[in-house]
Amino acid sequence: MFENYKVFKTMLAGRELVIETGKVAQLANGSCLVRYGETVILCCATASAAPRDGIDFLPLSVDFEERLYSVGKIPGSFLKREGRPSEKAVLTSRVIDRPIRPLFPKDLRNDVVLSLTVMSVDPDNSPEIAAMIGASIALTISDIPWNGPIAGVFVGLVDGKIVINPNAEQRERSELELTVAATKEKVVMIEAGAKEVDDDTVYEAIMKAHETIKPLIDFINSIRSEIGKPKFEYASCEIDHDLFDKIESLVGADVEKALFTDDKRIRDAALKPIYQKVSDTFGEEYPDQTAMINECLYKLQKKIVRRWLLDEQKRVDGRRMDQIRPLAAEVGLLPRTHGSGMFTRGQTQVITAATLAPVREAQLLDGIDNEEEKRYMHHYNMPGYSVGEAKAARSPGRREIGHGALAERALEPVLPSKEDFPYAIRLVSEVVSSNGSTSQASVCGSTLALMDAGVPITAPVAGISCGLITAEDKWMTMIDIQGLEDFFGDMDFKVAGTKKGITAIQMDLKIDGLTPEIIKNAFEVTRKGRIDIIDNVLTPCIAAPRSDVSKYAPKMISIKIPVDKIREVIGTGGKVIQKICADTGAKIDIEDDGSVFIAAVDKEAGNAALKTINAIVHDPEPGDVFIGKVTKIISDLGAFVEIAPGKEGMVHISKLDKKRVAKVEDVVTVGDEIKVMSLGTDQKGRLNFSRRDALDIIDD
Repeated sequence: MFENYKVFKTMLAGRELVIETGKVAQLANGSCLVRYGETVILCCATASAAPRDGIDFLPLSVDFEERLYSVGKIPGSFLKREGRPSEKAVLTSRVIDRPIRPLFPKDLRNDVVLSLTVMSVDPDNSPEIAAMIGASIALTISDIPWNGPIAGVFVGLVDGKIVINPNAEQRERSELELTVAATKEKVVMIEAGAKEVDDDTVYEAIMKAHETIKPLIDFINSIRSEIGKPKFEYASCEIDHDLFDKIESLVGADVEKALFTDDKRIRDAALKPIYQKVSDTFGEEYPDQTAMINECLYKLQKKIVRRWLLDEQKRVDGRRMDQIRPLAAEVGLLPRTHGSGMFTRGQTQVITAATLAPVREAQLLDGIDNEEEKRYMHHYNMPGYSVGEAKAARSPGRREIGHGALAERALEPVLPSKEDFPYAIRLVSEVVSSNGSTSQASVCGSTLALMDAGVPITAPVAGISCGLITAEDKWMTMIDIQGLEDFFGDMDFKVAGTKKGITAIQMDLKIDGLTPEIIKNAFEVTRKGRIDIIDNVLTPCIAAPRSDVSKYAPKMISIKIPVDKIREVIGTGGKVIQKICADTGAKIDIEDDGSVFIAAVDKEAGNAALKTINAIVHDPEPGDVFIGKVTKIISDLGAFVEIAPGKEGMVHISKLDKKRVAKVEDVVTVGDEIKVMSLGTDQKGRLNFSRRDALDIIDD
């Protein structure tokens, strides 16, 4: 039945990688089933027969589709089916998109969709890496024009050693989370999170990853040789070169003059009459070609900026290639937030607000990995006004999610543990003005906000970007690229870290890859830049985290109680813990390991809750003295006294007073608060108290 069914096998990091073709999804342009251990991904590539009209970009969609059946889960939503992609799925889609996109023909405008369905997950074998390799194979064997293949691996740093595709246990201990994608000749994508790993070690890990990838490229090419389809012909959307030459002759000098400024507003204003002049001149000669005219003007600007950078080492704002734009930092802008910071780099400006909350407000996750909650959340917003556009607000897109995750990854290594700082932490970065490198400005602004909020981070983190211009055998890097250099350049190499080492990397490319020399240079450029920002901008603004959290933030107390005492603190149906919260106004969370987190805006309320919990979990020793409430009286026997919610004992009538007592009611009534001394427990484990022996105890 499956006469075209083929199986291809190779080894990757000591584990078998199996590719099956010709059996499933045969109506797609290209498809394969990837098996890596017990991880199984169905990878399908499809393309439209005709280009999409009216666009000047490749309409590529990469969809990493998590299916919860892959890990034996039923979705937790009301509908009990997968809904919008999880944040992890969006980030994985971006990681796969970035190395694949630059290798399509520049003039292709046909819709291309990569559907990567996660069908089974083995925690020791990354579904992200399997999907990236599968996407490359599906495109390579399809008839879709593409200049691949690429392949990718995950790299860890475990016990000081570089490990390719570490298993789940190794990833838990790894100081590095590095994803590298490459062709046989060049590295095309780098994404990393790290615990302040030095630049040289990260560079070495990238190079080792590339050496591992090279045999994978040979493996994929062998599959193409056996079953690959001829690539289809497509309608080229290349610009009209005759029209381009006419436009350059007409307004080339005017465009150069308009571009050379450090103010985006002045540049945009100067370009408007140029666009109008070109439209008036060529509108009749090229009817219905508005999009082509605008594309030619874009290409003209790109040609000018790239020539300046590569041939003259001249930047549009007059800076040197190694010069950062003017910087400014400020904290405490927002009086009622728990912490705030504003970071300005040229015309890029980001305000970050920090919010502290009880750990119960950590984000719950429902995904295909083992992570069930996230204590630290970082969200990024970039409204239309930040780039001067009249654009209505909308839900965050993939770019916003990606930038927020990058800043989150950059700062996570310096955050205190939950035990040392028992808070859930949310940062929101508001991009209020954008002219390039907003994600790295978010990193800097977030460092300021955390320190202003009194979060005891171990070191300040700064982020900076490095750009690239290439032409044949020439290349040139520049630090701190602004928007125009990002649009017209070949690379946006973003690195965040402390003075000690790297905490996050994200590399975006528009060319077919980077050589080791370019990568090494980018590390050197960004290391100098981030240290300069830390020493000369962040630290002078706020030298250390504030000694205490904001008066508007909840005050947190954490203790550890014996696991067998958790039931006593909670009480039947939550009765005890609810009473403590009602009496003190505090919020209390208890974890399965006995960790107790008490939150209260008023510190005294928190201490009162702590005192009550300690009384519950503490087994009274003979001689301990308590203040308790009389809850019940038996006239000729004694009084029951509660020293903590759910914990009470009896004061025998003979122990009520120094003189003889005829009736209990002669000494105490229900509701009285009295001082009692513990006499220990009886044979049935019941507490016994004495008021008589406590009368002589003088309070501290």
